Amino acid sequence: MKVAIFFGSRSDQETMGKSAEVLREFGVEYKAFILSAHRAGELLFKTIRQIEDEGFEVIIAGAGLSAALPGVIASHTVLPVVGVPLECVTPGKSNGLGGMDALLSVVQMPPQIPVACVGINSAKNAAYMAVQILAVKYPELKERLLAFRKKLSDDAALNGGLGVDL
Repeated sequence: MKVAIFFGSRSDQETMGKSAEVLREFGVEYKAFILSAHRAGELLFKTIRQIEDEGFEVIIAGAGLSAALPGVIASHTVLPVVGVPLECVTPGKSNGLGGMDALLSVVQMPPQIPVACVGINSAKNAAYMAVQILAVKYPELKERLLAFRKKLSDDAALNGGLGVDL
């Protein structure tokens, strides 16, 4: 069970690190790579081949602005790619689009080269999706996922349905 996490810039590391937290929680091995589709295309293609040869089974790819990285990766592999559109914010400023540019770029892939897409900055959900994909093949992971979901349900039952003062 291996997942590769790609993102284009060090500034995305904090957000994309949330994918790693979830994967660790479920005992899924991962490797993370900072590679830009635009600035390091040849190295990106070489790395995609490397992770395929090493038996990785799912890719999580986060990108902002033009958000080309998930689609470029998907065009070079048949592994499932889960795209995380990222809001581009440098300290003290934003590009003013709130990640909508990245969301539309990731979700509007052309036919035949799909990329699954989660919400803006939703790196955790990307990892949960990767776990679900892997759980189809790995019964022990499926059991951990089912236990996790049961705990979510149990916690909701404990906290839900109670009258609250507003």
